[in-house]
Amino acid sequence: MMQASTVDLLTDTAGAAAARRTMTWVTGGLATAATVAGGWLAPPDELQGDAQRLMYLHVPAAWVAYAAFAVVLAASGAYLIGGDLRWDRFARAAAELGVVLTAAAIGTGSVWGHLVWGTWWTWDPRLVSTALLLLAYAGYLALRRTLAEHRGARDGGDHRVARPAAIAGVAGFLLVPVVHFSVVWWRSLHQQATVLAPHRPPIDPRMATALLLAVAAATLAAFCLLLHRVRHLERHVAPEPSPAAARTPAGVG
Repeated sequence: MMQASTVDLLTDTAGAAAARRTMTWVTGGLATAATVAGGWLAPPDELQGDAQRLMYLHVPAAWVAYAAFAVVLAASGAYLIGGDLRWDRFARAAAELGVVLTAAAIGTGSVWGHLVWGTWWTWDPRLVSTALLLLAYAGYLALRRTLAEHRGARDGGDHRVARPAAIAGVAGFLLVPVVHFSVVWWRSLHQQATVLAPHRPPIDPRMATALLLAVAAATLAAFCLLLHRVRHLERHVAPEPSPAAARTPAGVG
């Protein structure tokens, strides 16, 4: 059902276009509400002051990057099972989004760290593992491009690129739990979970509301961008319609 809904949103029908416009307007509304809540309604942090407001950019970027890489994992697995190149295009688009968002998370975190810790970078487990995650998925995209160039194939429209890329996409997700739990497994300057803590979250309700609005806005914005990117790939790199090619499985052996 979810697959059918997503496919419908990729079409050029009037209904799909209206749905995409609605999502864009809702995204704008959520982003405006998050800006007002995070910039003015939420109080400054008792210890960090207004520097803490970077949380409303940093945390959504990190969490939605996780979600993008989860899409890479799911789409890559779906491709390996069924051999549908559309899943490969979803994986490529999600990886591109994830790389941009991870870079944004590192950038905003660096500014935040400079304001609070007095340094732009420290060899903290969360920072190091996040940098490795960025390199892993940048490498995934570089692998796709290299395979396409060496094999004379279209990235997003050829099984010769899609199959090895899917294997790399599944393997790359192993770094995501390492990044997330690094603050638990090793000593870290980063604080542990607050909103998702097992006890009552030690966060002001106004801060929590602003953060949830920011995460919702970032998530919906990323979904809109994902659909836009996949539609672009459908038009420019999808293989020519061929019943025989459409039935060609990816294979796993």
